[in-house]
Amino acid sequence: MTGSTLVWVLIAFGVYLAGMIIIGAVFMKENNSSEDYFLGGRNLNGFVAALSAQASDMSGWLLMGLPGSIYALGTGQAWIGIGLFLGTVANWLFISGRLRKYTIRANNSLTLPEYFKNRFHDEKQILLGISSVVIVIFFLVYTASALASGGKLFNSMFGIDYHVALTFGAVVILLYTFMGGFLAVCTTDFIQGTLMLIALLVIPVIAWIGVSGEGLSNVLSQTGVDPVSFTNIMQENGAPITAVSIISSLGWGLGYFGMPHILVRFMAIKDDKELKKSRVVGIVWVFFSLLFACIIGVVGRAYLAPVILGSEGEVSTENVFIEMIKKMFTEHYALPFLAGIFLCAILAAIMSTADSQLLVTASAVAEDLYKGIFKKDANEKDVLKLSRVVVVAVAVAAFVIAWDPNSSVMALVSDAWAGFGAAFGPLVLLSLFWRRTNLQGAVAGISSGALLVILWDYIPVSAGQTLSAVTGLYSLVPGFIVSFILIIVVSLLTKAPSDVILTEFDEVAKG
Repeated sequence: MTGSTLVWVLIAFGVYLAGMIIIGAVFMKENNSSEDYFLGGRNLNGFVAALSAQASDMSGWLLMGLPGSIYALGTGQAWIGIGLFLGTVANWLFISGRLRKYTIRANNSLTLPEYFKNRFHDEKQILLGISSVVIVIFFLVYTASALASGGKLFNSMFGIDYHVALTFGAVVILLYTFMGGFLAVCTTDFIQGTLMLIALLVIPVIAWIGVSGEGLSNVLSQTGVDPVSFTNIMQENGAPITAVSIISSLGWGLGYFGMPHILVRFMAIKDDKELKKSRVVGIVWVFFSLLFACIIGVVGRAYLAPVILGSEGEVSTENVFIEMIKKMFTEHYALPFLAGIFLCAILAAIMSTADSQLLVTASAVAEDLYKGIFKKDANEKDVLKLSRVVVVAVAVAAFVIAWDPNSSVMALVSDAWAGFGAAFGPLVLLSLFWRRTNLQGAVAGISSGALLVILWDYIPVSAGQTLSAVTGLYSLVPGFIVSFILIIVVSLLTKAPSDVILTEFDEVAKG
């Protein structure tokens, strides 16, 4: 990249980042209570709620991890996208409305842990404590994945040292989240979600036009892959895809039921009318985003030929989208400022997830642990101050985890997604739709789901290998199943919920 081109790209990045910080400053004065800071006063409109939920969901994984996997292994990796789409649809159709109503009925719960506590009348704060700890642990890993994505983006684009780039990205995200809270995060996420979708639609179309003259199959064959196998969804890395691989990929969709940073958007929507609008917008957005992210992996392999990413001397396959934009707008069309804007889409994906994770983790510590358990008489001003302190502390901890430049974005996201999906997903479903669910079952479900994921992914059990390595099965699948079963079994073996709890459930069920 030439010096003048680099300047224009840097200008685009500077304008974008300055805009995000200004939004944070504007909304800072509107945060007068913890409900404002964490839920925006439950006043989100449909479009902002939908794009904010989906943008915070996808992260840098959408523009780096997924296209990179398909670029390297073929369209068999698209099963993850299929699983995520199905999970998104189910979440919007079955969870969003019911959860919003129940959190209001359950003493106006502001966070997922607080909802669990109020839903089961947990006077001893057991659920509040356990679920808050789970959020802190897994969001540290999740936030680290976003920061690592940002470091790799700046390193690839500008040749800036990874650690310097990591620091810069973390500081910008921290600034507007620290200042503006939920409203700033949702507003920036709305802008970021729009930018992500535009980039996802435009870049592969232009790239396709560039390679269609030579024939996609012909160009793919020049990159060392069999075009038929590479574009066959039932093939993975040149071999027939296994049932375990398909189940693992589809299993990603189960994670949606337990994602605190997505579920909190449902809780914050203004009313049922806005919720219906959000459902349509959210589902359409995720369909096209996932579809075109997969197309980028395929078309990108041909468009960048004869360069083969991931080979000796070349950047990671996760940089396929970055390299396509660089080639497209600095070599072919000489529009460096536009290249900078489209590259900001990757930064948008990263920031839209990291800011949400910082905010949810802050709410778990300040609202749930501090005010909910340790100092129940804490005033709003103290909670707000602590929330901002926690935002800084979590950002620093995630920064340390992301320090290794060789950390895989896909691996970090995978671990965190499994942890939340297995720990919270079954309980969210059963708490909303099975009136017999009780406190003991809830504790068993959260604990077993989180612990099984950690055991599956990190504890060697056979010849120094983890269960994940031995079976090839994504930890979210067994974790979700075990948690779901234990909630039912333990609930049936212990005392039924009180009449008050059952009455509340019936009121929500009847709308």
